[in-house]
Amino acid sequence: MTAADPVPVTVPEGVLPSPTRLVLARHGETEWSRTGRHTGRTDVPLTTRGREQAERLGHVLRGRAFSRVLSSPLGRALDTCRLAGFGDRAELVDDLREWDYGAYEGRTRLEIAAGIPGWTVWTHPIVDGESLADLGRRADRIIESLLPVGGDILIFSHGHILRVLAARWLEQPPVLGSRLELGTATVSELGWEHDRRVIEGWNAMSGPAA
Repeated sequence: MTAADPVPVTVPEGVLPSPTRLVLARHGETEWSRTGRHTGRTDVPLTTRGREQAERLGHVLRGRAFSRVLSSPLGRALDTCRLAGFGDRAELVDDLREWDYGAYEGRTRLEIAAGIPGWTVWTHPIVDGESLADLGRRADRIIESLLPVGGDILIFSHGHILRVLAARWLEQPPVLGSRLELGTATVSELGWEHDRRVIEGWNAMSGPAA
């Protein structure tokens, strides 16, 4: 199922809809995430540990009510969603794919920095890939489509796009995501303080780190 537009939410007359909150779940471990390789569009599967992490995510999220469940179409995110017990509700959203790293796909930061001193994905152009500004625009489209929905929305996706999504939720430049570390199989929550969008929780582990 592909989500191009928000699914209409019917609210009883006289009842105000609850504000939209985003519950972010990063996928479980892959071999490339374990070794620090930039994993954008390559569909690297979950490791055994990653599958176990995904199942633990299900225990953390069990019993919560979500108005929608969204997932990146890439296998590592969708498999995490399924193993966590939400596969039957998952709507695939292409904008939730990970950053397109272009020429740097599959390489570690240290390998790239050996040829380009000081290189980071946040500070240098992405050769043959997607700019940070473009990633920010994707995050904006996601937020704009979900704000009218209301309720808690569960999102299974990837490290960098989720970090930029959080930055844009705060109405800050995408580069703020560089300050928001996000581990595999973690849960983060974006919500409200009065009328201001805030981070309510960040990078919470679903279980033992090892």
